[in-house]
Amino acid sequence: MNFHTNPCISYSVRRVCLTLVAALIPAMVSADDRAIEIIDAMEELYRGESSFARMTMVVETPQYQRTMEMESSSIGTEKAFIRILAPRKDRGIATLKLGLEMWNYLPKINKVIKVPPSMMMGSWMGSDFTNDDLVKQTTLTEEYSLTMEETDNQYRITLVPKSNTVTVWGKIDYVVNKEPLIPLTQNFYDDNGRLIRKMEFSEPKEISNLYIPTRMEMIPMNKEGHKTIIIYDELQFNLPEIDESVFTLRNLRSRF
Repeated sequence: MNFHTNPCISYSVRRVCLTLVAALIPAMVSADDRAIEIIDAMEELYRGESSFARMTMVVETPQYQRTMEMESSSIGTEKAFIRILAPRKDRGIATLKLGLEMWNYLPKINKVIKVPPSMMMGSWMGSDFTNDDLVKQTTLTEEYSLTMEETDNQYRITLVPKSNTVTVWGKIDYVVNKEPLIPLTQNFYDDNGRLIRKMEFSEPKEISNLYIPTRMEMIPMNKEGHKTIIIYDELQFNLPEIDESVFTLRNLRSRF
């Protein structure tokens, strides 16, 4: 479906599609295929064909709390740009993702550092989110095999990595609310079935005519008292200024 038409109509159509996607899938479609449709819809929820967001990130530990304000832009799954706006000491730090490549810009030393693939599961800015979480390098329905259980109110979808998938996760459980169709939790397990971290979605609101959870909490199970919160303050889709010029090394180095 192409959403590059009238914006109001586009967002309304997209909202209806996300809300009814599970209910309108023909009965002949298998549960595994339905799971793919649902997870793809959840992964597209904050992204669309292109998007712009302003977010607040709060990193909490037993010793301190850090709050960062940032903005992000994306085109599909291939291009992403994130820039920190505050606090002053971090202002201008930026991340660029192009396909499978990723770079960080550190304005204090005026240096661009390329992030190797081996570091994609590393922490982003000292948070409990990884580089891969922030730039969504992995497409879940392509890299994982899916099975689904269904209750009256929820879908519980289990994702197990395919044999050729490079990941630290042995399994991911994704719990999705049926009505409205929005994510509730994600649980991440290691190869031994131990729960390593969980992400909780809450505070659903209507943003850009789309009903979405505006708060995400990532909680590591092996670090007591640690969690990272992302709050969506603004989210817009298909803005004309989100074009190819945003996703360049030149823009990454730019000061503002």
